[in-house]
Amino acid sequence: MAKELWINLPVKDINKSKEFFSKLGLSFNEQQGGDDMACLVVGEKNFHVLLFAEDTFKGFTKNEIPVGGQTTEVLFSIEVESREEVDETAKKISDAGGTIFSEPEEIQGWMYGCGFADLDGHRWNVMQMDFSKIQQA
Repeated sequence: MAKELWINLPVKDINKSKEFFSKLGLSFNEQQGGDDMACLVVGEKNFHVLLFAEDTFKGFTKNEIPVGGQTTEVLFSIEVESREEVDETAKKISDAGGTIFSEPEEIQGWMYGCGFADLDGHRWNVMQMDFSKIQQA
């Protein structure tokens, strides 16, 4: 059945988005990309998030783009190794021009994370999870 999953996101400026995510320690597959697209690589399994110039994105979706920061259709979550890495990433996000909408905090006793918006208003989480602390029902 399905071989892979790619997430496609519209961005106003490919180069600024690449710079932002690079400052967070993420990388790009330079073999996939061009003037109107960049391939962001996330995690150990090399999950792909394709960043498309807004006009290109509208061209193949045949739909308008929501105004960033005013609506949330999805929330992307990135798992990291430690609470310290959550805190470090939150600082990198702020320094790179992103917006922290939820400061780092403990959640439900087994997660620690923060929420941020990238330069285009797309919403993300950075989470450290300790599944051994989940309350058994």
